[in-house]
Amino acid sequence: MKIVVAGGSGSLGRRLCADLAERGHEVVVLTRRARPGPHRQVVWDGRTVGPWREELAGSAVVNLAGELVDRRPTPEGVALLTRSRVEPTRALVGASRSLDAPVPVWVQASTLAIYGDTGDTVLDETAPPADGPPQMAGVARAWEASLDGAHADRTVVLRTGIVLDTDSPALDRLLGLARWGLGGRVGPGTQWISWIHVDDWLALVRAAIEPAPSSSAVIDGVVHATGPEPVRNADMMAALRRVVRRPAAPPTPAFLVRAGAVLLRTDPALALTGRRAVPGRLLAAGFTFDHPDLDEALADLVARG
Repeated sequence: MKIVVAGGSGSLGRRLCADLAERGHEVVVLTRRARPGPHRQVVWDGRTVGPWREELAGSAVVNLAGELVDRRPTPEGVALLTRSRVEPTRALVGASRSLDAPVPVWVQASTLAIYGDTGDTVLDETAPPADGPPQMAGVARAWEASLDGAHADRTVVLRTGIVLDTDSPALDRLLGLARWGLGGRVGPGTQWISWIHVDDWLALVRAAIEPAPSSSAVIDGVVHATGPEPVRNADMMAALRRVVRRPAAPPTPAFLVRAGAVLLRTDPALALTGRRAVPGRLLAAGFTFDHPDLDEALADLVARG
């Protein structure tokens, strides 16, 4: 089938486009600036409806557009994160509403950060979104709300955890810390990390776009795109040390995380907050995870280089 991908130039977008193309789908990437690449690209401004809207007719839509969250949580930074997600989504919604027929399926990116910092509470898809912090729940609530009015037969909102991939900034940074002997717990170490191996994330998107003929369960609505076994930060860091064969390392106190975040121009809440989310709807639908165990998932990715 034909699949239009917004945000196809990011690390996850590139992975997804390659995965879909390998399976025979026609991939069209909406981009603000065309670059040499293996897929057909159509230029848009990410804000307004233009001639690109014709690409949506009869096509599946995957919307991954949005700036990286790795930035300071200033009012300007929060506004940028929000704008970079809401404007492209509203443009896509407007384009869909100009079509005679609805988009057959729309897969919309979102984030588990919509729940804020939830301690030990186990979250499934019935959990209510939080009111803050603004750079997490605030951005995510506006992001999901911008999907309202989409002209689609079926919508799937993927509230995604940390995607572990050899090409992801998150895993690169964590592995770098472990290799340099800084792989101790971060802050209290009790904060929960909901994670998913990139292969499982790709399989989930494929299942959302085109359910297998043998499956009686159709994925729709809000879905947690995360593995079945969230772990605490201390356990994640220990697993990283094991996979790169490093000894125990001293912890990084929360005050150092906050000070370092200023120097690195990032958000300390990315490391100091957590969510214990489980993929309730996927498990109920019989979705099979190929990499449910963290140690195995990390070993697989490190072996790939």
